[in-house]
Amino acid sequence: MNTLENTGSVPAAPGGTPLGNRVRHVRSDELDGYAAISGATVGSRRLWMGRVENPPLSATDNHHHGASEAGIFVVSGHPVFVFHDGTQEVRITADPGDFVLVPPFVPHREENPDPVEPVVVVIARTTQEPIKVSVPELYQYQGTAGS
Repeated sequence: MNTLENTGSVPAAPGGTPLGNRVRHVRSDELDGYAAISGATVGSRRLWMGRVENPPLSATDNHHHGASEAGIFVVSGHPVFVFHDGTQEVRITADPGDFVLVPPFVPHREENPDPVEPVVVVIARTTQEPIKVSVPELYQYQGTAGS
């Protein structure tokens, strides 16, 4: 990935071309932590994408992503997405090639119950930066329609 130059409020690539006017290529070994596409990496304004690997026998904390939607593509492994529907925990097991949508503000967690195989997913969010708000327990989100 080419080094970003600051030219006012719109990041620019070498040569002064605004990043919003060119296609950007981020190689798999050039991620900034988990982030591949973000405001910091390529000058994205509304989109965040990254790759996450969850090791065997792991689970995230309970969390939501604020007002951001999260779209998840399963690259490998068999992640389990857990949320609460108001009466009980619901567990969705996904397979490679599957897609999962997590709506805004919906508390959930991801688990990898496999004792050997890691889970690799690609995540896209409707904000340019990752938002993760930890919550003490899963609960049904009571948002209004359109939230």
